[in-house]
Order: sequence, then structure tokens, then C-alpha cells
Amino acid sequence: MFFGEHSHTIDSKGRVSIPAKYRDQLTDQLVITRGLDHCLWVYTKSEWDKIAERLSALPITQKKSRAFSRLMLAGAWDAQLDSLGRIVLPEYLRQYASLSKHVIIAGLYNRLEVWDEDRWQSYSEETQTNSDEIAESMSELGI
Repeated sequence: MFFGEHSHTIDSKGRVSIPAKYRDQLTDQLVITRGLDHCLWVYTKSEWDKIAERLSALPITQKKSRAFSRLMLAGAWDAQLDSLGRIVLPEYLRQYASLSKHVIIAGLYNRLEVWDEDRWQSYSEETQTNSDEIAESMSELGI
């Protein structure tokens, strides 16, 4: 389980350190893909397999299903922690998420999200401003 916000930097080779508190959960292969809201999603291989299976079950006859599957699956990248606890973020994924040197790694239960720090701050402020409205809409989902 992942939770919390952590500031990190991307080095000149596109590597970013994963917070130490998460590393023991990430000993196997990882998958990095395009997330929603222009961030990156990082999954363990076992969690990714569950997501990929659900995506492959979407009806290919529906345009939105094909588009979402392409977004998630075609953009996926296999990764593994190096000996210093870093992963390489490929250039095409860094471009997608507009990642600069400073990033936020946010834990969201079954995945990590990698955000450009400025974009995260804007998103976070907007979400906090609308928190009452968001909470009300979540009650419709039983939360």
C-alpha cells in the first residue's frame, strides 16, 4: 500500500529515486504508463497484470475503449529499481507528463503517481478548493 507525497528530482539521465519507504514493496518488475491528468502511473507487475487484463476485456468495437487501452497499454514501460532505488523514466513519458527536474511522487494505494511539481501544486490547490463538491459526488459512489 502506497500513500503520501514525496519531493524528488530527475537527474540528467531521466532517473528518479523512489521513496525509501516504498522500495521493499517494489522489489519485482515495475510498469510505468501514462496516467490521467498528465501524470505517470507506476504499478508493481502483479498490480499491472490486473489492470492490463481489465483493459484487454474492454470492447474493441467502442472507440473510447480502444483509445483508453492505447493510452495505457501502448505507453507502458517496464522498469526495475536500480541498486540506489531509482527508476528510469523514458523521454516519451517525461514529455507526456511535462516533467521537469522537480517532481512529486504521490502514493495512491495500489500505484505511485509521478507529477511535475508545479502541476501537482496547481492540481492540489484546485482539488482542495473543490473538496466539498468532490466529497458530495463521492457519496453517490457509496464513499
